[in-house]
Amino acid sequence: MANTKSLRHSISRYKSKHFVGVILSRDKTPVSILLLSSIVGLLAGLVGTFFEVGVRWVSESRTDWLKQELNSMLPLWLSAILVSAALAFIGYYLVNRFAPEAAGSGIPEIEGAMDDIRPVRWWRVLPVKFFGGLGALGSGMVLGREGPTVQMGGNIGRMVSDIFRLKDPDGRHSLLACGAAGGLAAAFNAPLAGIMFVVEEMRPHFRYNLLSIKAVIISSVIATIVFRSISGQDAVITMPQYTAPDLDTLWLFLVLGLIFGLFGVIFNRLVTFSQDMFVLIHRNDKKRYLITGTIIGGIFGLLLLYLPELTGGGIELIPSATNGEYSVSLLFILFLARIATTLICFGSGAPGGIFAPMLALGTLFGTFYGQVALNLDPTLNIAPGMFAIAGMGALFAATVRAPITGILLVIEMTNNYHLILPLIITTLGATIVAQLLGGQPIYTQLLHRTLKKDKLQQGDLPQQNTKAADDKESKPQTENA
Repeated sequence: MANTKSLRHSISRYKSKHFVGVILSRDKTPVSILLLSSIVGLLAGLVGTFFEVGVRWVSESRTDWLKQELNSMLPLWLSAILVSAALAFIGYYLVNRFAPEAAGSGIPEIEGAMDDIRPVRWWRVLPVKFFGGLGALGSGMVLGREGPTVQMGGNIGRMVSDIFRLKDPDGRHSLLACGAAGGLAAAFNAPLAGIMFVVEEMRPHFRYNLLSIKAVIISSVIATIVFRSISGQDAVITMPQYTAPDLDTLWLFLVLGLIFGLFGVIFNRLVTFSQDMFVLIHRNDKKRYLITGTIIGGIFGLLLLYLPELTGGGIELIPSATNGEYSVSLLFILFLARIATTLICFGSGAPGGIFAPMLALGTLFGTFYGQVALNLDPTLNIAPGMFAIAGMGALFAATVRAPITGILLVIEMTNNYHLILPLIITTLGATIVAQLLGGQPIYTQLLHRTLKKDKLQQGDLPQQNTKAADDKESKPQTENA
């Protein structure tokens, strides 16, 4: 009897080992890439989380310093202007002096790097984007931290590739994508959105295969775990939890999506127009560029005292708007005013993103739309906050042209999973209208603009593949590492 049990046990162990061996022999995934993707996710999560903590600390310290120290020596309004102007100067100076590619969002730079047409000089971009972003966002300018975290995450991916001397082009590409996904996941505490952003928005640049998908998922998950370990597991935006709206009100969400589809195309054109205007102002002259940026920072320091709703990324504004703290007319005025402040700050070339400002714009107009609909028909079983959430996803879809990412991002940020159907309807309407009007994704437009600018600076020479130059510049850094 004992011999029989022993024989059965041996057979079972043999089958288990054989099964594992078959699986391992079939799985051709380079384990080293997956291990490196976990390192990228860990570092991207740490950098993204500490960047968020740093921006919050600078903002709070600036306010406390103004009230406790400078107010006794200078008028409060003058102190606010000087402090914010100094913070903004730091951001503009670091970008202009050390890493021009760190200006603006940085996401187009990562997309260009994934196509091997933009260099990734991580040794200078990482410190410039981090500390320059702290200055620009800390000054109160209307900028988001998601663009910087995505660019820093992508640069971390390339840094890990260089340190470990990874030569495989597909592996280097995968780690670059891993960093971008981890950066977005850490910025918004949204792992699914981080994954889909790379797969959907970066689809023209992303080399889709089983290895790259596995690596992106690992990086996004680990970055989110790091963020939640430090900052907590609560949703980024604190909002009421809404139930699903009545089916006979879904047409209202479709109409909202159509409106945002039109506005998204206009908004993208306004972004490039504002960048053109700033080029005319500073004429690519260093002194003019720094003076212009410093003045903008000072103005937003003054706005922080008297009109704080027009400053900052706008994430803090979203709960106030959805909780009914603003009248219908004030919501529309804030919407128009924040369009102007968003264009001024982002168009100036400050190191900051545009995600958060767009989400704030979607919230303001969505809430305005919902309140107008409720005023016209008080019998509707809806809440204006439902349209705020739908508006966030719709504007993201219309400008970035990534509807699935927009849906997941808004749901993860607000924890309102019951609104997935109206979100789908709104983002679908926005995407269809944007496509019919011939609008291009915002980051594609910005990348083309950067490439055109470089081509003009090279004297209309043919655009060269910068991958070799990137590898050449990064080689000494690799040896030093």
